[in-house]
Amino acid sequence: MYYVYILKHPRNSFIYIGYSDDVLRRLKEHKKDKPSWKLIYYEAYFSKKDAIIREKQLKHYGSSPGHLRKRINNSVKEI
Repeated sequence: MYYVYILKHPRNSFIYIGYSDDVLRRLKEHKKDKPSWKLIYYEAYFSKKDAIIREKQLKHYGSSPGHLRKRINNSVKEI
């Protein structure tokens, strides 16, 4: 499985969007540099290519990040 995930800083609105084939390992790596950041969302894919395309959409393409923020609005607010 391949994962696209979103981390959020608890004191501001900054988010980090990433992709990994082992989301738990990757979260542990993030915790070393960003211990207060929390996982607020992830999507799972069978295809590596699909996960990479989705990560790029969320990072770079027009309204995709805004639409996702609307979908996970409560998660973003609670952290």
